[in-house]
Amino acid sequence: MEVKIGVQFAPRELVLESTQSPDEIASAVDKAVTSEQGTLSLVDERGRRIIVPIDKLAYVEIAEAASRGVGFTAG
Repeated sequence: MEVKIGVQFAPRELVLESTQSPDEIASAVDKAVTSEQGTLSLVDERGRRIIVPIDKLAYVEIAEAASRGVGFTAG
């Protein structure tokens, strides 16, 4: 899954590839927003942890990872 996280006052969004399902990611976002913890923590497919303070969270977009073509085409 491709996850895009918008952070307030940041010029670019955070983009990560996750092995979690869309429901698991949505659940993690819901839990973070309603908890006292104050952060959203997700792990990408390489094991890197991304932590975003909830008070700076603008949006979370969950989508299928876009497949990229390999090679060249003659036009």
